[in-house]
Amino acid sequence: MRLGIIGLPSSGKSTIFQALTRSRSEEPTHKGHRIVTVQVTDRRVDALSRLFKPDKTVHARLEYSLPSSTKAYSPDGRIDESFWNEVRPCDALIHVVRNFQPPGGEAPHPRDDFVKLETDMIFADLVVVEKRIERLDLDKKRGKEISPEEHQLLEACLRTLEKQRPLRDDPELATAHLLKGFTLLSAKPVLVVFNNNDEDDGLPPWEGPPILNNRLVVRGKLEMELAALPPEEAAEFLAAYHIKSSAMDRVTQHSCTTLGLIAFFTVVHNEVRSWLIPKETMALDAAGVIHSDMQKGFIRAEVLACDELTAAGTYQQAKKEGKTRLEGKTYLVQDGDIINFHFNV
Repeated sequence: MRLGIIGLPSSGKSTIFQALTRSRSEEPTHKGHRIVTVQVTDRRVDALSRLFKPDKTVHARLEYSLPSSTKAYSPDGRIDESFWNEVRPCDALIHVVRNFQPPGGEAPHPRDDFVKLETDMIFADLVVVEKRIERLDLDKKRGKEISPEEHQLLEACLRTLEKQRPLRDDPELATAHLLKGFTLLSAKPVLVVFNNNDEDDGLPPWEGPPILNNRLVVRGKLEMELAALPPEEAAEFLAAYHIKSSAMDRVTQHSCTTLGLIAFFTVVHNEVRSWLIPKETMALDAAGVIHSDMQKGFIRAEVLACDELTAAGTYQQAKKEGKTRLEGKTYLVQDGDIINFHFNV
């Protein structure tokens, strides 16, 4: 899963990116575009590792993409399409909003900045939708067969976008399978990160719509500098600034929520590993995340909740207490499940 980091110029996108990736120097993929894989910290994985003492412990990972800032604006004052093209393949977006005043600079206007970039995304989607509708209408006039369902979905998108509303406001429309190929920007889930100054850990004043349910405050410059320190020194400074966990930990956890992901765990071949899957994933499909052969030859899943294992103390004790259970293909995996898949190919 990949999340694209977006924001207006001078919002601090690069600062947040460096805080998130612990200031690692990554080679740009092209024209300054950077993609980094980040570990998702999960205390349950560490607890399982202490319990089973495996040779290898593997945390789940997410990708973060920072588009090139060159030519971000086109002559008409809107974000250039080349910028949007770099984030279109992403599964979700992290919208960085400036909530600090640089020395001698302008005071922040978080809501106005958020709305401006959101409006640019809506406009970019409007262009894509209108072009596709025009193409379908032309094909229909020429006697070609078109998909009535696709046309109806695009018309619904058009009505929503013309009202200056992002497509994510309509979850059924945003997740429609026939629209996936258009990679519509405003259909993507969004995590809003307010980039604050060093001494400010509060959310900015916010009056009127849109209502932001998924938001987070990061003191970008401070946490970028802390991310470059050795872990022991960083921990001391985090405590001094009353920061309970690093920007990386907080952003990755909120990223999982934004993407609608849960974690399940496997303990096999002396390895503890965490896997990320969408909510409401069946056991059969979760097995396929590990290996296609496991899905193909699925027999059953032996399941134990991580919390119940912790309470029991050992796997054997949990089994003795009847906490383990056997589940079939259609079992919906729950966050924190420890699963041993039985299969035969």
